[in-house]
Amino acid sequence: MVLFDSYGRPLLNLRVAVTRRCNLRCSYCHGEGEDKSEENAHAEMTVAEIVRLVRTAVGLGVSKIKLTGGEPLAREDIVEIIEKIAAIPELTDLSMTTNGTMLAHVAMELRAKGLKRVNISIPTLNKEVYDKLTGGRVEDVLRGVKAAVDAGFYPVKLNMLILKGINDDAVPEMIEFARETGAILQLIELEPINVGDGYYYAHHKSLDEYEEMLKQKAVNVETRQYMQNRRIYHLPDVTVEVVHPVENTDFCKHCTRMRVTSDGKLKPCLMRNDNLVETLSLLRNEANDQEMTELLKTANQKRQPYNTS
Repeated sequence: MVLFDSYGRPLLNLRVAVTRRCNLRCSYCHGEGEDKSEENAHAEMTVAEIVRLVRTAVGLGVSKIKLTGGEPLAREDIVEIIEKIAAIPELTDLSMTTNGTMLAHVAMELRAKGLKRVNISIPTLNKEVYDKLTGGRVEDVLRGVKAAVDAGFYPVKLNMLILKGINDDAVPEMIEFARETGAILQLIELEPINVGDGYYYAHHKSLDEYEEMLKQKAVNVETRQYMQNRRIYHLPDVTVEVVHPVENTDFCKHCTRMRVTSDGKLKPCLMRNDNLVETLSLLRNEANDQEMTELLKTANQKRQPYNTS
């Protein structure tokens, strides 16, 4: 069984924000599109609530779960969350997006408990630039990348958000780093989400010039149909994916995702907060499986392309 929305798009992926807490202060963070107001800023689902939501989604045909944040590793019980989700039958993929700064000491345990893949945010290899952008230490991330590869995560993906005037000249260096580590590089275009207009217009840069460069070097180009039709460029000894934002209608036309906010709301669209479906009241009042199923179905019917032109 697979759920389809009224536009014929299957629901295959659930992105679960397990916390809004983070040890960094990245100026570009879109926070999975969550409202950044202080209301419910510190509310988090329990392990049991997260697992219950995920189990319901898997029962409706969702096969891929990604844990996001905030920074998922800021939760002291993240290992338990991963272990219990990984034990759900019919789940085919469990991954996590992380800033990587706290990954080195726990990567092996996370892999042993069932986490399969990691996406590590690393906008630059330059120590000073990284500190200015995030308030963190790039050395910690580099250790996290190495630990992820050594632990056997596959693939390890490096998320490089392109920011004009900051790191847009460092793509060749990052491609070389991905080659050396055996990781896949994802070039990501800045989204107009949870950043001010001034920041967006100052630092947004189209990825078209990088795609032209990659086309010339690629031995094969792949299109991921169920991931917004994004293109994957297989160079002779490294792979680079290009992630365009919602301004590209393929992002919406081929969307197969739903999100869960850190305070337990089903979020049908990254770009909207006016159609959320609240779950915690049901979860905390011992809702039965049928009630939870209907809640997921209701949220799925609220999925619609944000950009159609």
